[in-house]
Amino acid sequence: MAATTIATPSVPAVKYNLAVGYLRAFLVVLVVAHHAVLAYHPFAPPAPASLVAQPRWWEAFPITDPRHWSGFALLVGFNDTFFMSLMFLVSGLFVWHGLQSKGAARFLRGRLLRLGLPFAIAAAFLAPLAYYPAYLQSTAHAGFRKEWLALGQWPAGPAWFIWVLLVFDGIAALLFKVAPRAIAGLGRRPLFVLAISGIVYIAMALYFTPADWTSVGPFSFQTSRIFHYLAYFLIGAGLGAVGLDRGLLAPDGKLARRWPLLAIAALVVFAATSVVAIVALTVHPQSQAWGAAMDLGFVISCAASSFAFLALFLRFARSRSGMFDSLAANSYGIYLLHYGFVSWLQYALLPASLPGIAKGAIVFVLALGLSWGTAAALRRSAAVARVV
Repeated sequence: MAATTIATPSVPAVKYNLAVGYLRAFLVVLVVAHHAVLAYHPFAPPAPASLVAQPRWWEAFPITDPRHWSGFALLVGFNDTFFMSLMFLVSGLFVWHGLQSKGAARFLRGRLLRLGLPFAIAAAFLAPLAYYPAYLQSTAHAGFRKEWLALGQWPAGPAWFIWVLLVFDGIAALLFKVAPRAIAGLGRRPLFVLAISGIVYIAMALYFTPADWTSVGPFSFQTSRIFHYLAYFLIGAGLGAVGLDRGLLAPDGKLARRWPLLAIAALVVFAATSVVAIVALTVHPQSQAWGAAMDLGFVISCAASSFAFLALFLRFARSRSGMFDSLAANSYGIYLLHYGFVSWLQYALLPASLPGIAKGAIVFVLALGLSWGTAAALRRSAAVARVV
């Protein structure tokens, strides 16, 4: 992508950034894998008595299968430390170019079309379809429509990311209007932003706990992480303002050159954080000090893994691949569509006498393939392709 600076009045034509495009596609694949294996997680909760019964773990685990595999706890735990944060960072990378080339008002109109419309469709139609298998697995059937409307909210599933991203785009547009230089400043001082967001996250995680979500109708977000996600988004916007071929994201910059060190650090920090979390949750569950140590570990592990993956893709994603080009082009559609395929496949495999690892692998491969193919087919329509 051509470099863009605050002082440049004209905006050069945006070019496709291979490393960023492939990283975004990779993160969507991780999302599919994450949801595909949750049914076989060793700590997956039992099937609900009904959709309205508390606690409503079915919103995160639409299907729970008695066949488990302990290795999925490692995959899910690793994903959870970084992949949504990095998705917000990647989503922020092209915000500055959009704001400069279109202006705040036109930029937001475009984002309303690209994010608001898919969110409405996902919340209204795709989410109930994806959660229907949870109702089928429940033990009390009072009628899906009756139970769904009695929830007092409208679970939107993974589409929560889309409406939160739209709000973050609005915050970026406001900053562009009132303090445009601040955005680039965030990109030049990412460690400072991470430190401030880390302090805020630890305080919120101790008060709310990482399991708490805030929900109003179809709008929900993980309460303790909302400012943490905003920080990563703003760091992405700042890096985009500095330029995707400059600074940290330069093809031969610090991140790309130090990918081995960053990769090792990410693994070591995640391992240490896992040990702290196990001790905090099992040996000292009432200790605020251990809770704070676990939350600090999350902050450091998230940053280490996020920048390690950025470094890996900057260093190695330099030649095009037809398969990865297709995956990147359809990644947004895959994100929107995959959840229904995942839950229905998990439900269909309940009677199968297969080990949990095999079921998880089958669901992942089929859900990715089906959502990929469906997204590609839908995008043949010019109207759909304009939005997705």
